[in-house]
Amino acid sequence: MTAFIQEKERLVRCIRMLEQNSIMDYNGHASMKIAPDQMLINIGNCQRSQLTIDDICQIDFDGNVIEGQGKPPLEFHLHAGVYKAREDVSAAIHCHPNWSTVLSTAGLDYLPVYAQGSLVYPLPVLDSPDSINNVNMAKRLTDTLGNRPAALMKAHGVVTTGASIIDAFVLLNYLEENAERQYRANLIGTPYAFTKEELELCYEKLYNPGLFLRTWNHFSAKLDGTVYDA
Repeated sequence: MTAFIQEKERLVRCIRMLEQNSIMDYNGHASMKIAPDQMLINIGNCQRSQLTIDDICQIDFDGNVIEGQGKPPLEFHLHAGVYKAREDVSAAIHCHPNWSTVLSTAGLDYLPVYAQGSLVYPLPVLDSPDSINNVNMAKRLTDTLGNRPAALMKAHGVVTTGASIIDAFVLLNYLEENAERQYRANLIGTPYAFTKEELELCYEKLYNPGLFLRTWNHFSAKLDGTVYDA
């Protein structure tokens, strides 16, 4: 494996950080678009906690393996669908986090109760728990996602996107932290949701590449001490 080593290493780091932080379980996957019709994605049959670049395959948008030692996850259609629909997106993550999935299972709207979590608000919801393992379901998801950076799938999971894997990773962490805070606030009262003006201030101050990199480095340093430069 000589091609796209840096990209594969970053994808591995993303997945391992999500697993370490209990956001990704044994079924999640993350991808990076590397050509107009190709992506890197972790193979379906891999241990997320012990992932290496040998567990990353290069595929086309039809799921054909170009390079790699395994098959892509069945939901590669999700990633291909997003890349086909969104030219601004170069990375995508799908997994089944506890707190945000609880919200969609209970039929509760995602509320902006945490400054960083407001960056994905409003958060659309795909009204189906089905796996995104075919072209039709991928189309339903991308229609739901629209131009938003993230979406929930009812009683299933979440997808986040970005211009980079750092963007998609950071937004996923923010989304899940917001969902947990909303859930816990609901136990003792009525959660406070940010106003339109507060949301605009949050976006202006926090949707920032430097702050995203700092968040990435927080988790990266906890994984193995590695910190990325700007």
